[in-house]
Amino acid sequence: MLGHIARRLGHQMSNGLKGMNLPHVLTKETHRHLQSPFDTICPVSMMSLWPFSGKPQDFSQPNSSWSPEMVRLYEHYNALCDAENENGEKKRGPWRKLPSYDRTIKYATGGVHLSKLVQAKARLFTRCIEEEGAAFEYVAFLNKVEKTCVCVFQAGHLLEGAPGHLHGGAIATMIDTVTGTLAGYLSGPVMTAYLNTNYRSPVPLGSVLLIHCALDRIEGKKIFVNCKVTSSDESKLHTEAAALFVSINIGPLFGTQS
Repeated sequence: MLGHIARRLGHQMSNGLKGMNLPHVLTKETHRHLQSPFDTICPVSMMSLWPFSGKPQDFSQPNSSWSPEMVRLYEHYNALCDAENENGEKKRGPWRKLPSYDRTIKYATGGVHLSKLVQAKARLFTRCIEEEGAAFEYVAFLNKVEKTCVCVFQAGHLLEGAPGHLHGGAIATMIDTVTGTLAGYLSGPVMTAYLNTNYRSPVPLGSVLLIHCALDRIEGKKIFVNCKVTSSDESKLHTEAAALFVSINIGPLFGTQS
């Protein structure tokens, strides 16, 4: 199916995309073959007709702007992704490090290519500033067994609210990001219905925070998630939140009927 899409779009691209009707190309049948935006990316070889880069950049990898505390916590949780059996052999542990791209669509099969055609200039809000360390530096880890997610977040200097401190909207953005990530991995694509945030103490810029979230319950298409934001050593509570997400059909996001 994706090969069929590639041939059709490839033919139209040779004419400068003139007259291309993307919603027509992305039919309802196509969406049954496009996996959830939280699935893995298809091999580049499957999309050999496309003149684009085959693999998006994962922005949740350590870079030179990460503080020693940020790196320490990353290594701590990354180590939980591997476990040893009785024979001392490594196997996959209960935790999984989640990749983070500049567009959510890039998680989908073939999404790295479709993102070039659907609002190509669009960027995920938390990844729209290219300067390393200036804004949102974060990495998330998921435990599907416990239905929890933890995010290590370093607040950059462009996120100021009160002088020298993190903007409350930036905290809410990260809470929405992490709770939504958990909800999405448990139930498929979701959108935020409400986010109730209680701020307990201010956060100095440059701080490294831990964002813990856990599933509360699922009621039909509704996913309820609780969250808390603490200092890196978890000794200080900065923010508490409760979120509600609703499962959605991704077809309308591409301009097709549900």
